[in-house]
Amino acid sequence: MNVKQLAELAHECFNKRGSLLLFWQEIAENFYPERADFTWTRTLGTDFAAGTMTSFPFLARRDLGDQLGTMLRPVARPWFHMEPKDPARQDNDARQWLEWAGVVQRRAMYDRVTQFSRAVKEGDHDFAAFGQFVMSIEMNYRKTALLYRTYHLRDCTWIENEEGEICAVFRKWKPHAREVVRLYPATAHQTCKDLALRKPYEEVDCLHMVVEAEMYTGDSVNGPRRGRQPRYLICYDKTHDKVLEAVPIWGRHYIVPRWQTVSGSQFAYSPATVAALPDARLIQAMTLTLLEAGEKITNPPMVATQEAVRSDIMIGPGEVTWVDIEYDERLGDALRPLNTDSKGMPLGIDMQRDSRVMIAQAFYLNKLTLPQRTQEMTAYEVGQRIQQYIRDALPIFEPMEQEYNGAMCEETFELLMRHGAFGSPYDLPRALQGAEIDFRFESPLHDAIDQQKGQKFLEMKGLLAEAVAMDPATAYIPDVKTALRDALAGIQVPARWQRGEAEVAELERRAIEEKNAQRLLEDMKLGSETAANLAGANVDTAAAAAATP
Repeated sequence: MNVKQLAELAHECFNKRGSLLLFWQEIAENFYPERADFTWTRTLGTDFAAGTMTSFPFLARRDLGDQLGTMLRPVARPWFHMEPKDPARQDNDARQWLEWAGVVQRRAMYDRVTQFSRAVKEGDHDFAAFGQFVMSIEMNYRKTALLYRTYHLRDCTWIENEEGEICAVFRKWKPHAREVVRLYPATAHQTCKDLALRKPYEEVDCLHMVVEAEMYTGDSVNGPRRGRQPRYLICYDKTHDKVLEAVPIWGRHYIVPRWQTVSGSQFAYSPATVAALPDARLIQAMTLTLLEAGEKITNPPMVATQEAVRSDIMIGPGEVTWVDIEYDERLGDALRPLNTDSKGMPLGIDMQRDSRVMIAQAFYLNKLTLPQRTQEMTAYEVGQRIQQYIRDALPIFEPMEQEYNGAMCEETFELLMRHGAFGSPYDLPRALQGAEIDFRFESPLHDAIDQQKGQKFLEMKGLLAEAVAMDPATAYIPDVKTALRDALAGIQVPARWQRGEAEVAELERRAIEEKNAQRLLEDMKLGSETAANLAGANVDTAAAAAATP
């Protein structure tokens, strides 16, 4: 396809997901009112939560979104670590280089100009509410730093290939005319350049696309498709029918983390909001009913006798309602409150409390706390509770680490590597030459798993002590060096604190040689002492024989 055909494909994809926007709009109105502009345009000053009776669904989504960032990307400590996909390549030199590269990448990501914190914050809450979001990772305009941006789902769509991977991402983009001329000075349409002079902040309707190289055949402006890069980045000015950019790229540019998908659809969903949406609707209606019922109880409707009440009914504090002086009170009160039954209020409050519990459970808020160890708990009980925590937390952390953190860190690493942030590729340790780099993340889930390595090492030590007492030959079963290195890596001991395998082998060889030399000296000393004793004994024997008559 050429650019115009790709634009037609994008237009068709946007039209097909029109009903999905209605669903996202309802989710946003119940859980994420700041994003509730899928089907209408919000003006400045619009009340985000107008028409809602309780903020509890908003708070549940906010807590889950904040927890995702806090638990998976803690700012106070390094939250990702690099390692080769092939464990055989991970020697001590490789670990030291990967730790250094991790520090470089983390410093590049958290640079103020990258807008990383802003982008992932928006992504966390979109992920919690809608189960997906779209983020771009690229170099900034000046090519001096990274740039992260998260986009509104309303403006993005994508399609999958036959393997279930996203092969094309389309984004509606409305830059100002001055931005178009600034970013694409050589290819911007002359009408757009004139508009930038007259009305620099006039919006231009553009389409931004990243597609697999096989989907793009080239166009008359940029020529045929070229290069070995797997993807093409294309920017098309729809207003002036002009291709602004069509360049091959190595990276993906866009990442689309998806929480839970269903077969037959490229769009994901959030299991939290899907489970909580009925309760969110119910709790809004229930809160409105309770508010009306409470208002009737505290400010009940009044019954007035016709022609007996001479003024408007005034029931505020210090106010007076005038009654006809000739009215006979024996006929009944001229003004009395209408009897209301408040027996249903406790039941309504209990139902509202139950709905809050269900919403909190739907957003996994009861499963995000790591079980605390008490003095009364045994090691076995601690291990079992950690195992239960891992089973409960996996549905949250596993998709986040693979689809979100993993994709983001891999794209960032490849981008930094291509721009020379880690130096020359030939300077890599020999074990990492040509190796694929994977990422491991710190989270309460991995903390629980890694803590088990140290616990297993101690358990092995205890079992080994018991076994050696029964059979000394069992001491040769475990590979203590390998087990200790795994345990040290599990508790995050830096590689710089450890000696490499070759250095340890050399020290071990020297220790054996020194031990053998010491043993040889002791044997020589013992031999000399034995020879001296024998010589002394011979002298004594000869002297004794000479003295005998």
